[in-house]
Amino acid sequence: MPNASIVILLALAVFIIWYLLITRKPRTWTSQKTEQNKEKILTLLTTQESVSNNDIEKLLGVSDATATRYLNALEQDGKIEQIGKTGRGVGYRFK
Repeated sequence: MPNASIVILLALAVFIIWYLLITRKPRTWTSQKTEQNKEKILTLLTTQESVSNNDIEKLLGVSDATATRYLNALEQDGKIEQIGKTGRGVGYRFK
């Protein structure tokens, strides 16, 4: 027969896991911060003819991959278009 302290620890662990699962906020595909950052990119484009991935990294203080995700999302939304194919020469402007 299991020790009483082990049973109590297991019950406590189950309760903690249950509590974390029911109180967790549902994850949305686009968070408020993401939308704010995309708006910052669009605002930057009102003052510049085009922007690069590096411009976005510096503006938002995010990684290269995150900047790329923001730019791709705006491109898929039809708000901006890519200039160039690949590499350092790629920029983005209003569509």
